[in-house]
Amino acid sequence: MPDGPLSLPDRLCLLAWDPARPADACTAHLSGPVRAGALTELAQHGLLVDEDGIATPVDLDSGTGDAVLDGLLELVRESCPRPWRTWVTLRSRVTLDAVREQLAAQGYLRAEKKRVLGVFPSVDYALERVAAVEALREETRQVLRGPRPVAGISERDAALVTLAASAELLPGEDAGAHAQRVRELAERAVASVPGLGEIVGEIRTALATTATAPP
Repeated sequence: MPDGPLSLPDRLCLLAWDPARPADACTAHLSGPVRAGALTELAQHGLLVDEDGIATPVDLDSGTGDAVLDGLLELVRESCPRPWRTWVTLRSRVTLDAVREQLAAQGYLRAEKKRVLGVFPSVDYALERVAAVEALREETRQVLRGPRPVAGISERDAALVTLAASAELLPGEDAGAHAQRVRELAERAVASVPGLGEIVGEIRTALATTATAPP
């Protein structure tokens, strides 16, 4: 996948959009995976490190230049120490909202303002750049399916596909059929994200809880 302006949380958010399904169905449980992508990218930038299972910010004033990532980094810096797993869900909606606002500003999503019960202001989002997202989805599927050797895939792309497959963000793709490939990609990505195992574990736990919850 070519490098571009889209961050990992941006890409994970867009991958969830399925033109064949209502927008609410595509994004109802997206905050955890998007937050996971932000944590992963901060770790790959060297701004979060693992200390005995705790996501620990490096004691620097530097950032990434990305408002979403830097906002999360500031939150982690100002909070008490917590494991990676906790950060996947803790106040994760804040990160999702920021990502969607950013994608709307970049033209990937269209923001549609409305009022709930005719009183409370709210925003719905619709996919705007459909062709660009389809291209992203196909590139992601190619990494998932192979046959390109895992050793030749960047750690960033390996992390993206690991998270997308774990959160089932590829409509029409049976990630379970590629379980061995996903494990290999996770091993590739964990070199730059020591907490990836905990992050993926929390995503899968949340997904399983959702699937078994009563309607």
